[in-house]
Amino acid sequence: MLVVAMLAGCASQKSDFYTLSVEAPSDTTRSTEMISVVVGAVTVPELIDRPQIVIRGGANQVDIDEFARWAEPLKSQIPRVIAGDLALVLNSPRVSVYPIAGDSAGAFRVRTDVERFDAVPGESVTVDVMWSVSPPGKGRPISGRTTVREPCTGPGYGALVAAWSRALATVSRDIASAIRPAPAL
Repeated sequence: MLVVAMLAGCASQKSDFYTLSVEAPSDTTRSTEMISVVVGAVTVPELIDRPQIVIRGGANQVDIDEFARWAEPLKSQIPRVIAGDLALVLNSPRVSVYPIAGDSAGAFRVRTDVERFDAVPGESVTVDVMWSVSPPGKGRPISGRTTVREPCTGPGYGALVAAWSRALATVSRDIASAIRPAPAL
């Protein structure tokens, strides 16, 4: 009987895997112009560059949940999601994380540096991203910083990941405005 109890205690907990998603933008730019954009590699803080989801436990504390994991590294997910969001916002199928066949010199190049990717469960997430857009040719890069606090719509990791996805959509809209400024009214 003792052996059965010990074996039951050794049973491992099932891990849950999460992935960021492209969010449908609330505002898109309809254009017939085909804009090419290459979203380059992203840097993320070493603290979150791990398979486990990291959340804020206090001002000087984080919690790393061994059973709530990213399905792929954030360094892969974030540029893919930003590229997907940009494709929707700019209404262009020529947005990718890899150079698209053709004239890659004619593409805008986006670089991102994630400074903060925090979450307080049941409350909100905060994303702080420094970004730059290099226009085709030898134009001057446009730099910006977007800090977003996005509320969670419910409890649990699924709500946190959805909030992070919405926050990245806001970052993408800011980047899109640097690529194609809004027309003057």
